Amino acid sequence: MSGLLLPLTRAVTYTRWLHMLVGAFVPFVCALVYPGLVGLSPGERVLIGVVPLPLVLAAAMVPSMRRAEGLQARLMLFPGPHARVRTDEDPGVSAVPSASWSDRARTGAWMVLRMEVGLVVALVSNELLACALSLVGAAFGTPKASTLFLHVSGRGWAYALPAPVPVLVLILFVAGAGALMARAARRLLGPSLKERLAALEQRTEQLLERNHIARELHDSLGHALTLAVVQAGAARTAGDPDFTGRALETIEETGRAALEDLERVLLVLRETGQPAGARPALDEAGRLLDSARSSGARVDAEVTGPLERVPGPVSREAYRMLQEGLTNVLRHAGPVRIGVRIAVEEARLRLEVRNPLPAQTPVTGTGVGSGLRGIRERAALLGGEARAGRDGDQWLLHVDLPLR
Repeated sequence: MSGLLLPLTRAVTYTRWLHMLVGAFVPFVCALVYPGLVGLSPGERVLIGVVPLPLVLAAAMVPSMRRAEGLQARLMLFPGPHARVRTDEDPGVSAVPSASWSDRARTGAWMVLRMEVGLVVALVSNELLACALSLVGAAFGTPKASTLFLHVSGRGWAYALPAPVPVLVLILFVAGAGALMARAARRLLGPSLKERLAALEQRTEQLLERNHIARELHDSLGHALTLAVVQAGAARTAGDPDFTGRALETIEETGRAALEDLERVLLVLRETGQPAGARPALDEAGRLLDSARSSGARVDAEVTGPLERVPGPVSREAYRMLQEGLTNVLRHAGPVRIGVRIAVEEARLRLEVRNPLPAQTPVTGTGVGSGLRGIRERAALLGGEARAGRDGDQWLLHVDLPLR
């Protein structure tokens, strides 16, 4: 019994009812012109739902009608905060203009269905409410009355008992019709194949952007924290006030640079529409080398070829790869001797980072860390390749990137 009364307590039942009744507005307006609303034969009654068809189909050819119908369906056919039901489900109804003749055809089918169902709901609502009023009138001694579904010839208080029945039947009928219209809306107003592909592409771009931001944070903050840890450990071990001062100065500079990188990333996440600022490029690699040297590592750098010839995207990604390579050395091997080679050739950029293998750490040569994986992903996006592994008694990171 509670299941039968549930539609009475749901606001969505009444919003769907109103949505269907609005669909009957156009045919009733047209019926004022032809064939009328009073004294109609059965054939003329049918014309009320037939005469507006050309007008409705012509309106469906207007692209913006699909947007209007979609917005109405989203607002009135589907559960929302007003409906006391779950609100986290996607209604599956598009609210964009028609982009193809298929969209126009489906919009036309939806508008015709909404008009015809609206007519039926309006007529049933009128008759069942009239039945309820006739029973109430008979209970209060009103003369006999008749409707399409009921003929009341008597009078008396007993007629008040069945008076709620037509109303309950009407609510159940409206709830069922509304549920069917919601399913039809998903079929006829749902996103087209082109819209689904566009949504999938947008989702893919968002995931790629998240991965890119994750790599930026990993490389920048990981480098800064690694240097800070190495510098702090070296200062504690040295016990030299001068060395400690230099270490703190290096930690301060590295932290400031990391904060600048973090601000660039946060500007992108805020979606302010403002440029995120210039990311560091390979011509600023000296800052990375100096940071590594200040941590106690001996860095031998060899740079050949003009760095200014390297395109911006390649230069910026190469900077991050070099940063991650130096961070990995300091994190896993400590302040050891590091060999860095940057070569700008005719059509390629080659980057190498070498360091001696720590004796106490077993090395498999696979290079499966998240940092190395990020370097490979960056290289692959630029059409290049990156590999890392044992090279004799050293660990070698080699990156090969095309300049075009």
